[in-house]
Amino acid sequence: MILGSDRDQDATYWYEGRCPYSGEVLRLPRTLQSEAIAHSLMQELGCIYPHDMEGKMYGVLLVESLTGERAVLKAFSGLLNGKSQLEEWVPPIAGREKVAIEESITLNKLATIKQELIELSEIPERLEYEKKVQEYELKFQVLRDRHQVSKQARQLKRILNNADLEGLDRESQLEKVARRDFKRDRDQVLLPLKEVIALADAKMQILKKQRRELSRTLQTQMHSAYVLTNFAGETRSLRELITEGAMPTGMGDCCAPKLLHYAATSNLIPLAMAEFWWGNPSADGYKIQCEFYGACVERCQPLMGFLLSGRRSPPAPNISANLAPQDLQIIYEDAYLIAIAKPSGLLSVPGRYLDTQDSVLSRLRQSLGADAPIYPVHRLDRQTSGILLCVRDLESLRSLNHQFEQRLIHKIYEALLSGKIGREHGKIDLPLWGNPENRPFQQVDFERGKPSVTEFRLFESKENYSRIEFIPLTGRTHQLRVHSADPRGLGITILGDRLYGCQAVTSRLHLHARELSFRHPRSQEVIHLQIPVPF
Repeated sequence: MILGSDRDQDATYWYEGRCPYSGEVLRLPRTLQSEAIAHSLMQELGCIYPHDMEGKMYGVLLVESLTGERAVLKAFSGLLNGKSQLEEWVPPIAGREKVAIEESITLNKLATIKQELIELSEIPERLEYEKKVQEYELKFQVLRDRHQVSKQARQLKRILNNADLEGLDRESQLEKVARRDFKRDRDQVLLPLKEVIALADAKMQILKKQRRELSRTLQTQMHSAYVLTNFAGETRSLRELITEGAMPTGMGDCCAPKLLHYAATSNLIPLAMAEFWWGNPSADGYKIQCEFYGACVERCQPLMGFLLSGRRSPPAPNISANLAPQDLQIIYEDAYLIAIAKPSGLLSVPGRYLDTQDSVLSRLRQSLGADAPIYPVHRLDRQTSGILLCVRDLESLRSLNHQFEQRLIHKIYEALLSGKIGREHGKIDLPLWGNPENRPFQQVDFERGKPSVTEFRLFESKENYSRIEFIPLTGRTHQLRVHSADPRGLGITILGDRLYGCQAVTSRLHLHARELSFRHPRSQEVIHLQIPVPF
């Protein structure tokens, strides 16, 4: 695709890396023009591929030939429909063909392991065990309550001194025996299920170890074979470029390295690049369809400095973390507190990597000055909008933390569910556990989960949606999202919650922290904050 001259070079993001030789920071912009080109590719993908296809990154690179003609290169990360090379797409980086046979064999083995893991994770004994645990918990609670009433009656008789003491002691012993027998019967039912689950878990651990070893072996072969070329004409293998630490799976298969390598080997000058996600959400739920993203820190960032070396380009502004300072809406402020109306899509606090530095906290520090103390009292999920409270001193932070621990802070959320519910109000009590191998996904787990309680109230049902008011009595990660989506809770996902199964295409997660009530850490005055719901 040949393009005419276009001076629309307003940068919205900068891909950057440090030259391994000079130490200079090299940059390539994402511009409004490259974003427009990417949107055209999204429309093309929408016509060819379904929305529920495997999610992955796609990219476009606007280039200029030595004669001044412009063109667009496009690339996908990894494989597309099981193929590494398709017509009109940038080919994979040289070297993959050297390990093609080994890769095919390993991928088949990995697919078999994946299927075995799915089957082991879905054995009927798991659901049966959870169901039985709940049933026995309810029965035991009824038994304990009945025995507690009997115990109080016996205590009253002893106080009145007009009872058969031996008979009362015998009754107490019989109740202890009944509880012991109940636990024995319960364990006889649960233990076989637990043993089957433990055996399945042990098999899963073995399979996961095999999967890691297979992936590691394949990646080592590929990293030694993959060869990158930069704009200075220098060629290096991935193994030569990454000399310290383990390389993540898929390094060299991302869009940015593919595009820049191809441009360098084709004598094309890169002008602007844009990468976006298409398909199902990423495993962590943070990458969603049609959104633009920067270079991934683990796979692309370490290569960016080498790949951009030798490229001639106009100087770019010094935006080391790609932050675009923006105003935050302050809804309450005094000498001790600052409450912010956090928009959806903005982190509460900075992440670990360059592309996750933009946050409410970092913007506040930019606005107030690096030396001004500011501490977040709590956090909201990136996709959740609403009230976020920060403090200016540690004493206030301790006071509010204590209020959170004692459940003295009252929070109300509003959400739009992706279907209709049959109950008007109620309480959801489902313990939540975060699998360390699948962060940040949370799941209901009656053995390992932490107590998680949510009250809810339906106050509008319209078309195929339900507007809900949530009052979380605990503050677990993704509590409202899981309690909404899990069949043992409401059984309907919050609209836009792709991580927990919502299939509807929306621009955001429809969850909003609407109200917050607490005692001021200094004056002890009750503060009630409320902001409008943006959906």
